[in-house]
Amino acid sequence: MTTVLRKTAVFYFTIITGISSCFCTDVYSEKNPEIPAIAKYFSTKGRYEEVNPYLIEDILAVNRSILQPPSAECRQIHLTAVIRHGTRYPTSKNVKKMKKLYDVVRGIGVSNRNWLRELQTQWRMWYTEDMDGRLVQKGVNDHRHLAVRLSKLFPSLISEEKLRGGLIKFITSSKHRCVNSTLSFKAGLTELWDIKDMEFDHAVNDALMRFFDKCTRFLEEVDNNPSAVTEVEKFKEGPEVRRVQQKVADILNVPYSSISYDMAEAAFYLCAYEFAIKTVNSPWCRLFDEVDAQVVEYANDLKHFWKRSYGYDINSKSSCILFHDVFSRLGKAAEENMSGQQVTEAVTVQVGHAETLLPLLTLLGFFNDSEPLTSTNFAAQAHRSFRTSHMLPYAANLILVLYDCGGNLRLQPLLNEKPVTFPGLADQASMPLYQDVLEHYKDLLQGCDFETECRLFKQPAEV
Repeated sequence: MTTVLRKTAVFYFTIITGISSCFCTDVYSEKNPEIPAIAKYFSTKGRYEEVNPYLIEDILAVNRSILQPPSAECRQIHLTAVIRHGTRYPTSKNVKKMKKLYDVVRGIGVSNRNWLRELQTQWRMWYTEDMDGRLVQKGVNDHRHLAVRLSKLFPSLISEEKLRGGLIKFITSSKHRCVNSTLSFKAGLTELWDIKDMEFDHAVNDALMRFFDKCTRFLEEVDNNPSAVTEVEKFKEGPEVRRVQQKVADILNVPYSSISYDMAEAAFYLCAYEFAIKTVNSPWCRLFDEVDAQVVEYANDLKHFWKRSYGYDINSKSSCILFHDVFSRLGKAAEENMSGQQVTEAVTVQVGHAETLLPLLTLLGFFNDSEPLTSTNFAAQAHRSFRTSHMLPYAANLILVLYDCGGNLRLQPLLNEKPVTFPGLADQASMPLYQDVLEHYKDLLQGCDFETECRLFKQPAEV
């Protein structure tokens, strides 16, 4: 496994357009006119603040009482964080879809609806294909602020002393949005402690952070296989989605055939991106009510379920390499601590993608509903736990914190800065014994070999 080291000064990079973002300071509420009513259904295009609304009032707010170690003698000895990149521009693929919809809106007669007339006469298509998923200023701030909050939550681990001492490691995907998120996370810490005399390395490691690109079986059987997402396509052709498309067509006063699912989704994404990037409650949002948004969110959840999560076993097994990396770091820290040595890697920050985080969460067993998501159970899944809007906003993060509690090691998982419970270990609340966690995942720890799982087994030709 090749790891490339890059030494970088922690600095701000130039955003590719001059559009700036503002930060809304109003308290979150259903009636806040600055926040679209459908914002909580934006799936992987959602703001981190919708998952943790208290941050809208104070972006650096933390509540250390949520950690709740079982005794006062517990001390934190290691932290691993797997973090998604921050808020980004749309990809070139989505920009093309947005432009197609925008052309339809511009081509219809001037509407008597004020908000729609605003889209036709005042709003301009400012997204360009060369933006292609690059980090925006809001994404810079996502990681700067996350770094400061984590330093407040875990001050004994994420400290100036440990950063200067080389005990905090940074690993990133090679994608520009991830590298720039990593730079922003480091900048959050160096600015917090006013460090100007040192620079800090990060390692670019796609084998860990983009494992899905390296897993042949996943690529062949799922990612590049249209039949793998049959349930998604069936839902897009079903009555719930058809109703959303027809409603959009009715509002725009165009034939139903003019609005495909991709175009309806593009309008939804325009609402999401305008809000995430510029904190604007755009007129595009007026095309949808909450029921419409739930349908589009479900379509997105279906796609992630079948392409990255419980739909197929290889989806989660493709993350075996990251799973073993995380647990090897925990194991090394546990051994060093128990032998009385200093833990040589107090903190590991690994920055990747939603597609990095979701397979790992799946492998660990999180958000596994009793019934799979299908094209026909939208209504029955109204209260599902598998909600990408909750799990995977921009800057989503899984944090594992190892504690020494008087000789007994305990492991606490947090998702998006909130304690969660390891599936199957609910009786131990959110900080089970580390040994019990190892026992719970022993089959994966003893197996789950990336090379074996990702090898494509060809069926023998029929004679």
